[in-house]
Amino acid sequence: MEENMMLTTVEDTVEYHLFLIPDESKDPGKHREILEKYIERIMTQFAPMLAPYIWQNQPFNLRYKPGKGGVPAHMYGMTKFGDNIEDEWFIVYLIKEITKEFPELVARIEDNDGEFLLIEAADFLPKWLDPDNSANRVFFHHGELCIIPVPRKSETVSWLPTTPPTIPQALNIISTHPEKVLASESIRAAVNRRIRGYPEKIQASLHRAHCFLPAGIAVVLKQRPRLVAAAVQAFYLRDPIDLRACRVFKTFLPETQIMTSVTFTKCLYAQLIQQRFVPDRRSGYRLPPPSHPQYRAHELGMKLAHGFEILCSKCSPHFSNSKKSLVTTSPLWASFLESLKKNDYFKGLIEGSAQYRERLEMAKNYFQLSVDRPESSLAMSPGEEILTMLQTVTFDIEELKKEDANLPPEDDDQWLELSPDQLDQLLQKAAGTKESQPISKKEEEQNYELTQVTDSMKAFISKVSTHKGAELPREPSEAPITFDADSFLNYFDKILGPKAQESDSDDLDEEDFEYLDSDDDLDLKMQEPGEEASLKGTLDDLKSYMAQMDQELAHTSMGKSFTTKKQMDPSSKTTSNNSDEEDSGAGDSVMAPVDVDLNLVSNILESYSSQAGLAGPVSNLLQSMGVQLPDNSDHRATSKPVKAKRCP
Repeated sequence: MEENMMLTTVEDTVEYHLFLIPDESKDPGKHREILEKYIERIMTQFAPMLAPYIWQNQPFNLRYKPGKGGVPAHMYGMTKFGDNIEDEWFIVYLIKEITKEFPELVARIEDNDGEFLLIEAADFLPKWLDPDNSANRVFFHHGELCIIPVPRKSETVSWLPTTPPTIPQALNIISTHPEKVLASESIRAAVNRRIRGYPEKIQASLHRAHCFLPAGIAVVLKQRPRLVAAAVQAFYLRDPIDLRACRVFKTFLPETQIMTSVTFTKCLYAQLIQQRFVPDRRSGYRLPPPSHPQYRAHELGMKLAHGFEILCSKCSPHFSNSKKSLVTTSPLWASFLESLKKNDYFKGLIEGSAQYRERLEMAKNYFQLSVDRPESSLAMSPGEEILTMLQTVTFDIEELKKEDANLPPEDDDQWLELSPDQLDQLLQKAAGTKESQPISKKEEEQNYELTQVTDSMKAFISKVSTHKGAELPREPSEAPITFDADSFLNYFDKILGPKAQESDSDDLDEEDFEYLDSDDDLDLKMQEPGEEASLKGTLDDLKSYMAQMDQELAHTSMGKSFTTKKQMDPSSKTTSNNSDEEDSGAGDSVMAPVDVDLNLVSNILESYSSQAGLAGPVSNLLQSMGVQLPDNSDHRATSKPVKAKRCP
């Protein structure tokens, strides 16, 4: 019936907390009243942005959260953003703007990964900041990112705790020393770069497409555009039980289909369009041939119809909406509507006009989801909301069909098929790297120096690494770590003492052994003077033995896999045409050393070629060092080695 079926997805969530400072209220009831008033003001002021927004799973919401476990009472919200990461960063923008508009508020935000703002600015964090000590240190205040520092070991700061601060301590520090906890400019720039473009970016994230839909769905989406997300999710996460409900459609009959325009987010559109699906023959839905000019509209409409039918199938056929309170009966609705009018939500529209009613319906929907106790068990499910609308709204199919000729043009979906160059530009933009001037591939290959690869790898190896990882040499100007031989020998003198024979290996700490090359080096320093000659002879024999092993391995497949340096004198050039046996004998007498640089570059280029233009270990490692390899213009099989010129 279908080629691929998504059964599960990761529902990532983001949590946000808004605290009021200074918190001087001693009466919990009075404090709750103040916070609930702030919630109403915030949701009203940002309603023009939030009301029309199409969320992937859950909307932005705020509610009162009582104090518990040392955390004072505050405003709290949680949103499941699922596959659309842009929802999470839009919430970051909202939190930033809320603290800018309300300077008396301090906010913190985190998701499943913890302090994801620090992850975004990982390249610019101070050395002392790590996941172990970052708890309750990252906040938004006055629209700026703040990080509470840790006092240095050599100093004591009265207002800085030595352990991770509690929430009350953090709020007190931010309110009394706001300029000292401001994050560095580079950290703030990294976060601001990620949320740059809002709120205009909201429109850029939408995609409008024509869909051949049942008339009931068209009417529902006209009044509740956000329900497209629930329908796409229902289709995207369908299971065999869901498809069983779509064998015979009971709610959205295929014979009522009309052409209409539907607004998706780009994430929802991509989820819907990328899945191949063939409807059950018993459903009544038929697709035209792919060559049909409106095939895409029919396919999208068929998939959306399945999603809406699945949503409605999850409701009882005789579900009761008697427990579902109307929005207009809520005690908060009157003041909320009055606040919307004061904030020019209706943009001067005449009351009772079609556009006014459309925005009013959007405001009611927004109020029900985000303001009027969104955690309430009385909230309608998407399926119940759809069935309720179908029972209360009347429409004429013939009148809807007449609107086909006046549909707005659909958006181009070429953004679904990015070229490799466009993808590289997006990745560089996301990483915050400077955009380089475009140059031709020929110029890129001519100007490229293979020594960049060897120099970068040598600089990488020379860096100090710990159990937390290695530091990448991003700046070419960084000097490599030097080795002081005298200090190294002096350290041995301190360990072994003035007389080697008086020292005992048991007196050495385990850490001291790390500085010894091997056990043989320790034994060599502890030998009597008369035994040094015998030991030296043993070492010479060992070196001779190792050289013989190298001679034998040189003619094996392992030895021939390495490229050696050519050590040819003028006399040897004249005998280059000798037999293979003579060449073999000459090779036995003189061992040519391995050309380390050439082998390194050859192996790297061969591995890069085997990536076939995709991301891989070589490109990821070199790009992190600032080395950008040119595209492989050799279209031979990737199993063949890539020829590389000798590094100068």
